[in-house]
Amino acid sequence: MNEYKLQGLTCGNCAREMEERINQLENGEGSRILYNSSKLVLSDGVDMRDVEKILSSDGAAIMKENPHDHSDHAHDHSHTSSDNMKILIGLSAIIFFSAIYVDTQLNNIVPVIMYLTAAATSGYPTFIKGAKNLLKLKFNIDTLMTIALIGAFSIGEWKEGTLVAILFGINELLEGLGMEKARKSMEELLKVAPKEAVLIENGQERVVPISSLNVGDLVLVKSGQKIPSDGIVASGRSSVNESAITGEAMPVEKEADEKVFGGSINNEGVLKVRITKEYKDSSLAKILHLVEEAQETKTPTEQFINRFAKYYTPIIMVISALVMIIPPLLVNGEWGFWFYQGLAVLIVGCPCALILSSPIAIVSGIARNAKNGILVKGGVFLEQLGKLDTIAFDKTGTLTKGHPYVEKMVVFDEENFFHVAGSIEKSSSHPIAKAVMDKVNDQPIALSEPEEINTISGQGVSAVLDGKSYKVGNEKSIAFPLPSEVSNNIDALKSEGYTLVIVSSEEKVLGLFGITDEIREESKDIIGELYSAGIRSAVMLTGDHNKTAEKVAKQVGLTNYYAGLLPDEKVAKVKELTASGKVAMVGDGINDAPALATADLGIAMGKGTDSAIETADIVLMQDHLGKLPSAIKISKRVNKIIKLNISLALGLKLIALLLTIPGLLTLWIAILSDMGATIVVTLISLTVMLGEKKQITPTS
Repeated sequence: MNEYKLQGLTCGNCAREMEERINQLENGEGSRILYNSSKLVLSDGVDMRDVEKILSSDGAAIMKENPHDHSDHAHDHSHTSSDNMKILIGLSAIIFFSAIYVDTQLNNIVPVIMYLTAAATSGYPTFIKGAKNLLKLKFNIDTLMTIALIGAFSIGEWKEGTLVAILFGINELLEGLGMEKARKSMEELLKVAPKEAVLIENGQERVVPISSLNVGDLVLVKSGQKIPSDGIVASGRSSVNESAITGEAMPVEKEADEKVFGGSINNEGVLKVRITKEYKDSSLAKILHLVEEAQETKTPTEQFINRFAKYYTPIIMVISALVMIIPPLLVNGEWGFWFYQGLAVLIVGCPCALILSSPIAIVSGIARNAKNGILVKGGVFLEQLGKLDTIAFDKTGTLTKGHPYVEKMVVFDEENFFHVAGSIEKSSSHPIAKAVMDKVNDQPIALSEPEEINTISGQGVSAVLDGKSYKVGNEKSIAFPLPSEVSNNIDALKSEGYTLVIVSSEEKVLGLFGITDEIREESKDIIGELYSAGIRSAVMLTGDHNKTAEKVAKQVGLTNYYAGLLPDEKVAKVKELTASGKVAMVGDGINDAPALATADLGIAMGKGTDSAIETADIVLMQDHLGKLPSAIKISKRVNKIIKLNISLALGLKLIALLLTIPGLLTLWIAILSDMGATIVVTLISLTVMLGEKKQITPTS
């Protein structure tokens, strides 16, 4: 399959028809016209001359630029096309108003010629396409408008016929500009991709295209430049703007051995970065590819509209014919009057506003979320996000920070407790040992080097310090009877859901560390925001024990929690929840991937595992949930706008059609109802891009 950028693609219905014709060509099966992103995906072996002929029949053409070149130059042709259209419509309007004046002064053929000239100036592309379609008995909007124009001129309605041509030209222009605005907002995202890199090779610097970079290459990134691909800082120190990937505006400090994302901007200083992924495999490249794909994923609503539009035009043709024939036969013999009414029905039948009711809003919603660092992988998932009833969260790394810390301590021997714990745990790489050391390092004490240290399986660590034996471990490490005070404290910490680390000598307990996974500071506020956004139920699915799960659930304000779940049990619980409403699963680990795939919507943390991100339908590119409520609000807004657009598009047409009953429908009312619906639908859809809401972000 080959991909080409198109210019002049302004009509969704026309794009669908051209796609059908290309698919009928030899080897054309499977070809697609992507209206939202203005691209053509073409099967191998198709005759390009036939394809270009089909495209040119509707004023579209293949651009000669590289399809992956998102520079401003790529917009030149579409701007030129719309500028030419504006000039023609402006010229047509001048001739039209001049003709109205001349018509009052002269009673001959001159005004008629002027009206025809004005109509031809703005409406000739529609007339030519419509005439060709009429000869082929193919009925679409161009055919409807051509019949309406011929009919109006045939009964001497020169002024109204010309007005129809001009207003329809304006309608087509606005439709194209509206879609172009939505496309442009999406393409702004694609401009963040770096084009070149400064490669350091054999001590020499040279500029190379990023596509030529290999894993292991060393690149130089100066202040203000973009990091070309994912890598690790080899040397240097700087703050880096990662907003292109995470949506976070605050710069992140980077130094040697820290990971960096391709597309991030080096704010100051000089960094040398060792490339760990070729650009095509980098985080940014994946995001841009998925965002482009997402534009063309049809929602159920869009699929219905496209199917409906296919039969809508022929039905309107039949209704128009009935309006022309039945009233004169049954009511009176005013054939000219009812012929005029039938022509107006043809114009009302334009499906443009209906077809536009969804794609502009969808593209705008995906682009708005992407700018916030929320990657929605398709319109169908955007629609689902706005319909959620329940969100199920994994605990570790999602609602919590994913690493243990000491929240409570009980000290029985202050002189030795921290000294013994620190001296034994300082050389361990275990996460719990690191949590203990974080607390010990806060104390102004000197540590000793153990004379002997041993790991006791299932219990902890034993060591000899200054000739005495000590242990740091769990309850099983205690080999002597415990006083009631110690036992009561142990039971109290366990009942509160803490993991215990007991520091003891051979005859007594020196103290207790109560360790837990630290809850993210923003989690409680986010859960509250989700309830405000319309989520009915927020639950937690975790493999942790019940007491820990209960503690987290209470602190963050969850509706319910389910503890001690293995990955397959999480899947079963998600299936159970989906029986009572739309459910999203939020997680970040390998063990979350099956549940993410099972839920109606899978949402992954962007800094989670690759398997979770690949499985998910939506990716939060930050390492927190702060922008999830905003994404849900945007999705609900998009869904409401689509419903409103459909109601307006059909409602205005229905009102216009009802005017045929008393015989009040005129050509200018018909075209204004159609143009008005298209303008309103376009403007309402573009409001999705307006108004940045306050986001909850972590405080640490």
